[in-house]
Amino acid sequence: MQSRTVSTLLTRLVLICGALLFPMLANAGEADVVAAQVTKTGADTYRFDVTVAHDDTGWDHYANVWQVIGPDGTIIGERVLAHPHVNEQPFTRSLSGVTIPPDITGVTLRAGDLVHAFGGAELTIELPVKAGQSVTVSN
Repeated sequence: MQSRTVSTLLTRLVLICGALLFPMLANAGEADVVAAQVTKTGADTYRFDVTVAHDDTGWDHYANVWQVIGPDGTIIGERVLAHPHVNEQPFTRSLSGVTIPPDITGVTLRAGDLVHAFGGAELTIELPVKAGQSVTVSN
């Protein structure tokens, strides 16, 4: 009888701990693109400086990528983020040398994380026309 009581108490303890820890892991939510700057660097090339916000909790849940998406949904560029940014929020990372055909005048930027993939706030940005020009947007 005593072993059954101990087993029941341990099961309850595990369930309570799980219930308390799950919200902490899920709290990080989805990665959001909160600001961006695009600079035309050549005839059909661009540099993107993208600011991402995500409540990174560590190696198990952090924003791990942002992408440049064309009007038809094609991934035009991608910046992989190799580590968590727990104490640096929001953070900005760049991607240079992104080639975009001249018929595309705007793109969408989205970020993803290890737990939710994509689904957070996205930004749409118009591309600058002349080399050396920049366009900036923010949420």
